[in-house]
Amino acid sequence: MGLVGIPENGKGEMGLDLGAKNKYRRMDSELADADFDDASDYIHQQQRKNSTRKYVLACAVFASLNSVLLGYDVGVMSGAILFIQEDLHITEVQQEVLVGILSIVSLFGSLAGGRTSDHIGRKWTMALAAVVFQSGAIVMTFAPSFQILMIGRFLAGVGIGLGVMIAPVYIAEISPTVARGSLTSFPEIFINLGILLGYVSNYAFSGLSVHTSWRVMLAVGILPSIFIGFALFIIPESPRWLVMQNRIEEARSVLVKTIDDENEVDDRLAEILVAANAGSSSKHEQKAVWREMLSPSPALRRMLVTGFGIQCFQQITGIDATVYYSPEILRTAGITDNTKLLAATVAVGVSKTLFIMVAILLIDKVGRKPLLYVSTIGMTVCLFSLGFTLTVMGQGAVGIGLAIFFVCANVGFFSVGIGPVCWVVTSEIFPLRLRAQAAALGAVGNRVCSGVVAMSFLSVSNAITVGGTFLVFAAVSAVSVAFVYWLVPETKGKSLEEIEVLFESERGWRGGGKGEVEMGDAEHLVQNE
Repeated sequence: MGLVGIPENGKGEMGLDLGAKNKYRRMDSELADADFDDASDYIHQQQRKNSTRKYVLACAVFASLNSVLLGYDVGVMSGAILFIQEDLHITEVQQEVLVGILSIVSLFGSLAGGRTSDHIGRKWTMALAAVVFQSGAIVMTFAPSFQILMIGRFLAGVGIGLGVMIAPVYIAEISPTVARGSLTSFPEIFINLGILLGYVSNYAFSGLSVHTSWRVMLAVGILPSIFIGFALFIIPESPRWLVMQNRIEEARSVLVKTIDDENEVDDRLAEILVAANAGSSSKHEQKAVWREMLSPSPALRRMLVTGFGIQCFQQITGIDATVYYSPEILRTAGITDNTKLLAATVAVGVSKTLFIMVAILLIDKVGRKPLLYVSTIGMTVCLFSLGFTLTVMGQGAVGIGLAIFFVCANVGFFSVGIGPVCWVVTSEIFPLRLRAQAAALGAVGNRVCSGVVAMSFLSVSNAITVGGTFLVFAAVSAVSVAFVYWLVPETKGKSLEEIEVLFESERGWRGGGKGEVEMGDAEHLVQNE
């Protein structure tokens, strides 16, 4: 006899088992369907993540091509100047002016770049930079005299100033937070790559006649700007610039392509809208950007100290003197043959390029400040050691070996930290409404310091010796360590809008990065806006 409510089958068995089996079968089927849906979602998310990462990487690479132009000019001029001096019979002062004028003139490009990029966009400012540089390179290639060569240097300098200023800003504005540091370092990678290509070009064409060799070296610099033209068909406009132009839907379409998580797109767009002061009643819209920077609020003053200061320290520690005049430095150590000098400079370029990869791998993992500490302390030691070697060791095999080692180590430590991190920090810390023009101001400081160092190195070296000059650089580098400790906050892992909050208070500025931005601070920032 069966249990109440449960019928028996013809064999006297209860019908419970069959019903239970069907029920379990249905449950298994539902679980399998759920697992399949989860797996499909996961695969879709991974595919989207890979797609966005490749897209953002391509944008960063193409935006950094202008930086190859600066690096190539720095590298190639170190060798080309040897042949220009012989072919055009220029004096030592003219040699200094020819080398350093590009950095001085580039400040006009950087100053114009901020306003230009706010009007025509980040993308087309990069295009303009390539066109202007290409014009200068063509003039330099066919220059029959020192005066015409200077005209070409002027045009090239303006183009480089535009390109150096806009690339980090564009990449910072288009990159996701988790990868912004490494991607914004790309321009420094390409500067180093350009320097290496310049050194290789010097060595490759040094066998040509004196009249032809330096012209071919300079002409090769035209090639990267041609690739920039193709890049314009691939890269989008900066979403933050599009928001500033009230082209909200276009900005959203770019964010969809550059952010892994679709659910985060609208949140990020909302942050950008707040930061851009989309409301017409914003108090900042009545105040011109340059006027605001000339009479800054306490928060903006802290940003300017950090941004302008780190840009200046990057150059007054003598990196461009080391790169531009590496043949002269190694000649002081005892290498006399031009071909051997140019071959040795290739080792300098390789070191500079290889060590930048360390920064790219670590900048978003260990942060900006640790890399800055390693860089500035290491450079201080190397600059002091190089000065000591050139002053005390004299010429000889040991002196030559040590000089090459310390030059390579110095540019290596530069590439690990202050080289790329300088541009990352400057592109991160300023509010959106000021970012382009404030970054331009930082680039001006960078280029002026570079020009002053490049245009005075030979004269100062004649006065206090090459070794004495590097001892001065070592002292300045030691001061940069203190600057990093006191006045550069950690920005790793924060959105551009969160970084702005760090500078709202003295504590956040000095202790930035020791703790995360609090919600109350973010609300305070929104209220201020």
